[in-house]
Formats: sequence, structure tokens, C-alpha cells
Amino acid sequence: MKVLSVNCGSSSLKFQMYEMPEEKVLISGVFERIGIDGSFYTIKLNGEKTKKEVALPNHDVAVNYLTEELLSNHVIESLDEIKGIGHRIVAGGDKFDKTVVIDDKVLADIDYLSLLAPLHNPAAVVGIKAFRKAVPNAVATAVFDTAFHQTMPKENYLYPVPEEWYTKYSVRRYGAHGTSHKYVSARMNEILGRTDTKLITCHIGNGGSISAVLNGKCLNTSMGFTPNAGIIMGSRCGDMDATIVTYMMEQTGMSPKEMDNALNKQSGLLAVSGISSDSRDIEDGIKAGNAKCALAQKMFVNRIVDFIAKYYVELGGCDAIVFTAGIGENSISTRAEIIEKLAVLGVKLDASANDVRGVERCITAKDSKIPCWIIPTDEELMIARDTYELAK
Repeated sequence: MKVLSVNCGSSSLKFQMYEMPEEKVLISGVFERIGIDGSFYTIKLNGEKTKKEVALPNHDVAVNYLTEELLSNHVIESLDEIKGIGHRIVAGGDKFDKTVVIDDKVLADIDYLSLLAPLHNPAAVVGIKAFRKAVPNAVATAVFDTAFHQTMPKENYLYPVPEEWYTKYSVRRYGAHGTSHKYVSARMNEILGRTDTKLITCHIGNGGSISAVLNGKCLNTSMGFTPNAGIIMGSRCGDMDATIVTYMMEQTGMSPKEMDNALNKQSGLLAVSGISSDSRDIEDGIKAGNAKCALAQKMFVNRIVDFIAKYYVELGGCDAIVFTAGIGENSISTRAEIIEKLAVLGVKLDASANDVRGVERCITAKDSKIPCWIIPTDEELMIARDTYELAK
């Protein structure tokens, strides 16, 4: 069965097609700068990448190019061969605790939940509608970033605010990156050969979150009501004193929208370093002797260590710590700095093993009390697996 995994952004569309249940990748690609000048797309087929510069005024046009590529490259001979299309949805609120088939009601709920993910859910809705037009006979599914975290107990997902905020306005901790945390925790359990485990999974990219996973289920996670909670991120502030928001609005006259923009797009590593939200640029700045970059990195690492320590206590120990996503998989120095700060827990780095990017590997010494692993995430495969189960 041919299944398509799709991740739509406001100006992008990433996809990967699988032959299921073999989980063989047939073709993948990304459409970029949709609705913006200079748009293009890249296709990867049989190990070769091809880039094409084309006008992409909207997602409908991008989907049409995608289907043309599938047909012209003989990945499929007919669109009817596509039996399932799985869509990544950032916010499912407390309405969805698992992957579901998309009908009109589900689509309306995803659109409504744009309140929780204004940058992501609207783009997903556009993508769902575009694929509905192009491939109407495929089973469409919604795979929610928040679903994995729905197992958190009430004491972990509630905020200490007036009860009506939760009952009337749905203010609570939802988390994000759930598909990634689910994938790497399941893979870690495979490596350990058991499911009765206490894991700390660190999805560290431009956006990042840490999760405590007990026996395969999420116990707690660092992101909150929105993805701007927890650790410091590329341009998001993460956790801070909430009163700073009202104080600065009073001091500057900022509107709620301007404040939201400042906290999500002008903060984090970008604000502290003064040069970039990209961790690679921060590392280059440190090598060049930039003191602000060094400060940004220290704050970034400290916040991650804070959550690992918190979850170590909450879990009552830890069987393994997992690093994944862009920084977690590829930043040798960031992993080393985090592990060095965990020495008090008996964690010991194997510097030679850690000298690698994007490879599944244990990176701690044999006598380390907690093994630390790099496990490259595969959210697209998780989407394909769930979609296959609902479409077969």
C-alpha cells in the first residue's frame, strides 16, 4: 500500500511516500517559499536530488506539482494507488489523543484549534483541503503532535490558575513534538529490550522540548499551552516569569500581538546572542570569541539540564537519556556540555563515541550510570504507520 506523509507549513510542504507495511521510502521532497517570490521544490528519488524553480502561488499548485512528479517518475501509475495521506497537525488540544481519519467535523476542530497553534494549524488545514481536491479517494488522517502527551496526569497538565481558565478556555499543558518523542522512546525500548522503562527524551532543534516517558507513556513534558514554554529555543523565550508580559506591555504600550511576536520570534538564542536563532551560528560565534554567543549557549544548555534533572527525580531514576532532532542529533558540543553537567548523576561521556552526527549510537562510557543515546527521529514514518493502520 502506498502512503504519503505530509507536513504543511505556512509557506512550505514536506512529503515522503512509503510502500507499506514494508516501510520503504519511495520518494521524498519539500516545496519551499509557497506564496513568496523565489519559490522552488526539491525531490529526492533513488538517492538523487533534483531542484526545480517554479512559481508556487499557493498549496494547491504545490500539490499539483507533487502529483505530477509521482506520475512522471512512475512512482505511481494512477493517483488511486495512493491509499492513505497522513497530515502532521501541531495542536490537537484535548480533543484528540490518537490519530484519526479526517472528516468534516475533524477538519473543523483542527481549524478551531488554530487558537493554540496560529502558525501551524491553519497551514495544515490548507494542505488537507489541497490534497482532498487532488487525491479525493485516499484516506486522509490527522496525526497530532499533542496526542502522545495526553497521558500526562492532571497534576502535570493543569496550571495553578482560576479553574474557569481550564473549564471554559481550555488553558492547560498540551506539549508538542509528541510524534518524535513517541518514536524515539519506542526505539529506545527496543534497544533496551523491555517496555518497563524510565526515559528522558530530548527533542532539541530550533524548537525544543524534553519529555519524561514512563513505561512508554508520557508522564510530563516541557512545552505547555503553546510551543513557547520550557527550554530556551531559537527565537522563543521558553519559561519565564509571566508578570514580565504585563509589565512590558504597560511600559512600552505593546499590543498582545506585538508581545506574542516578541516572545516567539525575537527572543531565545536570537535575543541573547544578538546574531542568530540558529545553533550552528551560535557555535561559530563561540569559536570566534563572541561572548554573547557563549552566554546564549550556557543558558540554553542550563535550561535543558534543568529539565533532565527535574524529570530524573520525577521518574525516580532513569534508564536512558535520548537526544534527537536537529541539534540533538548533530551538535557534538551541545551534547557534550549537557552530559558533562550531568556528572553528578553518574553520567560519563565517551568523547569518541559522541564525535558523530545523525547516527544512532550510545555516546556514554560503559561505566556511565545512565546511558545516553543519539536516536535520529522519524516523524514521517510514525505518520505513515498510523495512516496505514487506518487505511488498510
